[in-house]
Amino acid sequence: MIWPVRSLVSGKPSGGVLSVEDFTRLTFITGAMCQKCGTPQELDLGPDMLCAACIARPPVWASARAALIYDDISRIPILGLKWAGHRHGLKTMAGWMVGAGYDSLAQTDYIVPVPLHYRRLVRRGFNQAGWLAGAIAHLSGRPVKQAGLIRKRATKSQSGLSARQRKRNLVRAFEVRPSHKTIFEGKTI
Repeated sequence: MIWPVRSLVSGKPSGGVLSVEDFTRLTFITGAMCQKCGTPQELDLGPDMLCAACIARPPVWASARAALIYDDISRIPILGLKWAGHRHGLKTMAGWMVGAGYDSLAQTDYIVPVPLHYRRLVRRGFNQAGWLAGAIAHLSGRPVKQAGLIRKRATKSQSGLSARQRKRNLVRAFEVRPSHKTIFEGKTI
């Protein structure tokens, strides 16, 4: 039996993973943004622009990028992948991520997904971050190290937590797998 392709957003039959109408409802991040965290900015103050939050408390990472504004529309395909394992849009979403992180990916030595705690992995049956990392690696030509990190402790779900609570929730939750420490030393991940 052949099932029609359904839109990632509306769930209605469409000619691809998104209907034209659903695609136009997504808000892609383009234009002026903070060079550290990728937060969209109203004014373009140049290539080294930082947002107030990154100036006040510089993040430990070099740069972060997102393809879409997380809102009621983009939440549908993202949570469909995360909780329901809807993989039919994986290549499309990975393409958006490669486009958003193009400059960073060009200088990346390895792509490393964030692991789930083993109890959550058993319950869910998959790690969507691993799927995305593999798809991004395939599209970008960058190598992926699926087992580069270890989830040291279970954390509560990030859903419903403030930014501060999310950050606190993940303190000491991950570490580099001992067998990968020398591989990652001095590398851009």
